Amino acid sequence: MSAPAAQSAPAADRPPRVTPAAKPSARERWSKRAPMLPALLFVIVVTQIPFAITIIISFMSWNAAYPDDIAFGTLSNYIAVFTDANLLRAVFVTVGLTVGVVLVSALLGLLIALLLDRKFIGRGIVRTLMITPFLVVPVAAALLFKHAIFNPSYGFLNGLLTTVFGEGAPQPDLMSSSPLLGIGIVLVWQWTPFMMLIMLAGLQSRPMDVYEAALVDGAGPWQTFRFITLPHLRRYIELAALLGTIYIVQNFDMVFTMTSGGLGTATLPYVIYQEFFVAQDYGVASAVGVIVVIASLIIATFALRTASTLLKEENS
Repeated sequence: MSAPAAQSAPAADRPPRVTPAAKPSARERWSKRAPMLPALLFVIVVTQIPFAITIIISFMSWNAAYPDDIAFGTLSNYIAVFTDANLLRAVFVTVGLTVGVVLVSALLGLLIALLLDRKFIGRGIVRTLMITPFLVVPVAAALLFKHAIFNPSYGFLNGLLTTVFGEGAPQPDLMSSSPLLGIGIVLVWQWTPFMMLIMLAGLQSRPMDVYEAALVDGAGPWQTFRFITLPHLRRYIELAALLGTIYIVQNFDMVFTMTSGGLGTATLPYVIYQEFFVAQDYGVASAVGVIVVIASLIIATFALRTASTLLKEENS
């Protein structure tokens, strides 16, 4: 009796049959993609074709001072980047400056984000003021620090030291004694707000019920920060560090404006300018440019993966 009864069940009680969606035809797929083709072609023409030409020139021995000695199919330009003393020094300066600025900016950005995440009177105004350094034009920031703050004769730094410690206060000439440190200070001043914004966004996306449970269990401020806040911010810290690395590796304005690459402050972007416009060695300049782009693409790949992971976590 049970089998026939089950067979004679009304159709309304049966689960609805799900029919698979029909695959769009080739014409429908192309009709959706066609509006994007002009933008795709524009991106290819503007970015990929010049980069392909740069790669070709990087394998050429091409110096404007010797127009009759142009040769193709040589690896000497890439070998020169990693064997020439000046170019190798620029590689180490770029890596050291980038790592130092990113680490200090990320640490200061985290501390400021923790402070701005608290509720206090005028928090909105303080947040706006903290973002301001990131909005300043890099050349203007470099000139401001070089002449108005670091100048040994009339700069704010030495004036402040004289006011606090009297006439016998030390009067450092930072741009002569430690120019790379001066450039790093300006970059940290400008990129700390960027790090702070990303980490503040991470702090505001915290699950507060977890904190309430931790407080009920007797966890203190340091324990909640170490075991809840810091693991939650890990992806945001990684994203901020990766994006900051991409931009700082390509920094040219600060070095050009503050030291013109002198006193051991030449970075890879400045070497590109020097080799192309001063020495007019197009092959070496292109090789350095290709190396910088490849390094930036590798870092950007990790940044995009981190960003996609964050979006998946937010949507889940």
